[in-house]
Amino acid sequence: MAKKILLIDDEREFTEMIKMRLEALGYDVAAVNEGKLGFEMAKKILPDIILLDLVMPEKNGLLVLSELKGNPYTEVIPVIMLTAKTEEEYQMDAGSLGAVNYLSKPVKMEELEAAIKKLL
Repeated sequence: MAKKILLIDDEREFTEMIKMRLEALGYDVAAVNEGKLGFEMAKKILPDIILLDLVMPEKNGLLVLSELKGNPYTEVIPVIMLTAKTEEEYQMDAGSLGAVNYLSKPVKMEELEAAIKKLL
């Protein structure tokens, strides 16, 4: 059975590209383009890993991460942050909220693939 990955990112083209690449590697990938929808989807499908953007309208990635880690159904799901925000303060905030990895955009597929394999 394919491992489930949830991708939460407001950049539709980026989301589609990552989704296609991960599906080609055999993963079952769900993608949403809003933080609020991402949290709801995570509760619904309980993915094996969540890939989460930091900067999104309405609900940013840190708020979504906080909700995920505060919910008994989603708190154990590993979250990898995928973002263009490379400042150390964002990495520290994400880490303190429970993110297991922090990858900068543009992300190298080899790096993303290795981070996912390490967690699975």
